[in-house]
Amino acid sequence: MEFRQLRYFLAVAEHLHFTVAAERLGIAQPPLSQQIIKLEREIGTKLFIRHPRRVELTEAGAIFKERAQRVLEDANDALEHVKMAARGESGQLTIGFAGSTVFHPTVARLLRSFRERYPGVKIRTEESNSAALLGKMADAEVDCAMIRLPLDCGDLTVTPLVQEKMIAVLPSGHAMGRRRSVDLKQLAADPFILYPRAINPELYDAIISACRAVGFSPKIEMESPQISSGVNMVAAGFGVAIIPESIGQFRSEGVTYQDISNKDLGTAIALITRPRDKSVTVKNFTELVRQFYRR
Repeated sequence: MEFRQLRYFLAVAEHLHFTVAAERLGIAQPPLSQQIIKLEREIGTKLFIRHPRRVELTEAGAIFKERAQRVLEDANDALEHVKMAARGESGQLTIGFAGSTVFHPTVARLLRSFRERYPGVKIRTEESNSAALLGKMADAEVDCAMIRLPLDCGDLTVTPLVQEKMIAVLPSGHAMGRRRSVDLKQLAADPFILYPRAINPELYDAIISACRAVGFSPKIEMESPQISSGVNMVAAGFGVAIIPESIGQFRSEGVTYQDISNKDLGTAIALITRPRDKSVTVKNFTELVRQFYRR
């Protein structure tokens, strides 16, 4: 039995006339009649009662009509789902996020835009730190990940999303708190709050190197679990911190945010993907990241 036979049968069942059904199908009437006879032989029963000017469904034909419609509907639905999957318009995308990246408004706009373009794709998120996400990529626990640069990503493909500067977080009442910007050397006497180096070794080292470049090695008073949690520790009076600018959009009582005049200290958010990943969904997401970066 072929899908073509089902379509032919349903055309005749709808119009109850072989000639009219053939015209609707765009074929000659004799081949249509032959296919219906062949179908009846395969099933082992008559589907139509033939009259001189019309036909009518047998009881078996009426039952077969209902089932045939369902089969074709299911087949068309399956075909459409396959096409959607081939275009990356369905399925699931698991995205890893370094904790500090979720604060940047561009990341939120990116996800909103992707959901609007591909509403059939279910997005699952997993939050970790940049270094740990490299391992999750290697183990295929996530399909792609938003990480913070600088970071050695090995052979993974890095697609930049947005650049941002680093700013200083000072406790309220700090001598530099009223200034529009500070130089790192003006914080030389302050205890520093940094996240563990393992979270992002390259960015950690960049902050240390920037301090040393202006003549001092920062005294690490305390380590915060994440880049973003350093703000609360500054508010608690443990010292000063250097964070990405996007984290400073969330005002916290007991701290002030100052620009840093040292222009060589910056960071970026980027997407990492596996270089030989054939997922169309990942490719669609990566292309959207490229479009956002070009804006």
